[in-house]
Amino acid sequence: SFDNLLPESSKNRLPYFHFLHMGRLFLQYLDGRAYSCRSCKSNLALLDELVSKSFHCKNGKAYLFNFVVNVCTGPKEERLMTTGLHTVCDIFCTCCNRVVGWKYEEAFDKTQKYKEGKFILERAKLTDASEVHAAETGGSDCE
Repeated sequence: SFDNLLPESSKNRLPYFHFLHMGRLFLQYLDGRAYSCRSCKSNLALLDELVSKSFHCKNGKAYLFNFVVNVCTGPKEERLMTTGLHTVCDIFCTCCNRVVGWKYEEAFDKTQKYKEGKFILERAKLTDASEVHAAETGGSDCE
């Protein structure tokens, strides 16, 4: 069972977990309004897991999430960001293998500790449910 890999807050809410089995990739599909990879449309995070839209990255806006799915992590590295030094690792979409953001592993400034274990998804690399619906119907009510 993969239950021990999920955070306690997500157990019993997220029915599937991605994993490789005999060369096949299994992706988790989220029930509810979800942000997805712009490239391959794999679900990445529920709107309910969104902590803040007040983050920025080199490509523009970025969103902070408590929990994401269908990603794998790269190696840990220290990065000097506008809010100080952090240990982070890039996160990649497991379906298309594109970088979609990063995970905060450690914050060295005590005022930034709340970020530890959380994920940044770059807005430019995401679509959300309203964008997919707008594309299908020919309209848009997005940001």
